[in-house]
Amino acid sequence: MTKEIIGKAKANQAIADTKKALDDIERDLASGTRAYVLGPYLSPRAQLKSGQDADRSPAATRAMEARLAEAVGLAAAIDLTVAGTGIAQLQALRPSTYLGKGKVEEIEALIAEGEIKLVIVDAPLSPIQQRNLEKAWKCKVIDRTGLILEIFGRRARTKEGALQVELAHLNYQKSRLVRSWTHLERQRGGFGFLGGPGETQIEADRRQIQERVAKIERDLETVVRTRGLHRKSRTKVPYPVVALVGYTNAGKSTLFNRLAGADVFAKDLLFATLDPTARAIRLPHGHKVILTDTVGFISDLPTMLVAAFRATLEDVVEADVILHVRDVAHEDTEAQSADVEAILRDLGVTGAKADPETGAAAALPTPLIEVWNKADLLSSHVHHQLAAVAANRPADERPALVSALTGEGIPKLLARVEDRLARDASNYLITLDPTDGAGLAWLYTQGEVLERREDAKGRILAMIRVPPQRKDKVLQRFPAAKAR
Repeated sequence: MTKEIIGKAKANQAIADTKKALDDIERDLASGTRAYVLGPYLSPRAQLKSGQDADRSPAATRAMEARLAEAVGLAAAIDLTVAGTGIAQLQALRPSTYLGKGKVEEIEALIAEGEIKLVIVDAPLSPIQQRNLEKAWKCKVIDRTGLILEIFGRRARTKEGALQVELAHLNYQKSRLVRSWTHLERQRGGFGFLGGPGETQIEADRRQIQERVAKIERDLETVVRTRGLHRKSRTKVPYPVVALVGYTNAGKSTLFNRLAGADVFAKDLLFATLDPTARAIRLPHGHKVILTDTVGFISDLPTMLVAAFRATLEDVVEADVILHVRDVAHEDTEAQSADVEAILRDLGVTGAKADPETGAAAALPTPLIEVWNKADLLSSHVHHQLAAVAANRPADERPALVSALTGEGIPKLLARVEDRLARDASNYLITLDPTDGAGLAWLYTQGEVLERREDAKGRILAMIRVPPQRKDKVLQRFPAAKAR
């Protein structure tokens, strides 16, 4: 058995070393690839005419410059050399090339002059549009979805993350005529647009892809079941789950490290975190909770990625409290917040939750606390304004202004979490024999002991606050407990 464990450990280390070597090669290739980032956005008038503005979608309300800056950030997240950027304000979308003929020719001249090898179009391109633009510009073209998939392929580290990336990548590539099929050979994400050993797979038919998709979906079902077992084991402990969600690069992982004393990868990059991480932390009065870090959301997130990462986001769906981390120092913080809220609604998190036993819908959604992060980047005037705005909100909706980097506001945030969890808790007065030290110690592990005293007979009277997950367990051991 020991030899098997050592053998598996060596194999895992070998896989990790191989992946690191591939990442280093891809990073070198990317840094040598001159890229042009193009933001083709409908003008406000065209949005109104097309009906995009009618639903007030976050993408429609965001400034074009901010959208382009985000696309440049996505390119930088995989070490590309951005040699140029540009915005194309469109009056209508062209079925063949997405852009107008004049803009296509203008970009063609820029590509030739700047020796551009890759053009990133910050829009969802159809396979025909992508192919036509590649022919016109004589270089590789990828759209927003393809770029996000490349980032996910670079960042995913766990088996679950790699499977989810591959599934999304295959579904994306299934309908496209592309020159590189590296995901079929290496079975991972990565820089598909840079070519490589996957070139010979161009004639692989859809049946082979579909077979691979079916296998990955079966593997993911196993992953989902495994995560379900992990959640069941936590409910037996049981600890409440507090999930961090937010726009990519809002500072979730930095906040996670601050709260949990962990060293999760945190960097000023879009999608720095893809694989879920969980740690047990203690709240101010000693109560334990499970804190989970999740993948960041982004505007116009491809639907295939939402579906592929549903297993990753299940901890959010099952959470007792959600911390919505916002970068309040960002110029587009309101639009980013709207994007996150839209995805939470799609996941059914902010709607009524169904009771797992009866299937009946609960009256209240999952409690959510807004965390206004990066307070250290605010000017003193803006900091004072936001603090006043937060203080004037109703208690249930009051945000927590914090800095995950400096620790400002963290104690108040933890107190807010503890208070929110306590609202659903029950208080009981429990009488113990003075010799029942084990019973008293057990109560301290199951809830928050609010008061402890002795009566005239020397018995111990303990007032304990019990979370709903442990109520039955406490009453089973102390059936004479009196509700207060």
